[in-house]
Amino acid sequence: MSPAMDALHNAQVMNRAALTRRLVAKLTDQAVIGGIGNTNFDLWAAGRRPENFYMLGSMGLAVPIALGVAIAQPKRTVIALEGDGSLLMQLGCLSTVAARGPRNLVIVVWDNGIYQITGGQRTPAAAARTDLVAIARASGIAESHWAADEAEFEALAERALGAPGPWFIAARIDDKPAVTQTERDPVRIRDAFMRGIGSRG
Repeated sequence: MSPAMDALHNAQVMNRAALTRRLVAKLTDQAVIGGIGNTNFDLWAAGRRPENFYMLGSMGLAVPIALGVAIAQPKRTVIALEGDGSLLMQLGCLSTVAARGPRNLVIVVWDNGIYQITGGQRTPAAAARTDLVAIARASGIAESHWAADEAEFEALAERALGAPGPWFIAARIDDKPAVTQTERDPVRIRDAFMRGIGSRG
């Protein structure tokens, strides 16, 4: 077994909502793109920020959207929060991220091996024991890491917020449901985010 696969299998299963709260507590003016489903709902529950963008019905697009924001605003750190199932729909985006090399982009992937919001079906990656960190590293994202536990997740987040990227941080997470859901108002969400990052007055 490869060192990367060892890291995957040795990583503790953590709570997605708790990790989201820990990450949000560290933020100032960073933009955050929340992928669909529970990733999004946990970001909403962790505290409303004008710099948060809550995706609705756009599976697989958190990283591409975050990449676009990072390119448009190179002085602002941009974080993509994405689920493993969604990332599998757009794996090619990792090669694009590596090719563009945005120093201000951080990708955080919550991996529970299932499509949780649609009924808990296993992802192909889980069935094939695919290592998303190894894929990110092989795509050219050198700073790609599994978080072994909550302490390491916090340490990786601190490093990623203060050191040039791009960064890819993955955490094995449980399948606990979110405690709330994001409001369903895409126009309001878009406009609030654009104002939050200063792209609209």
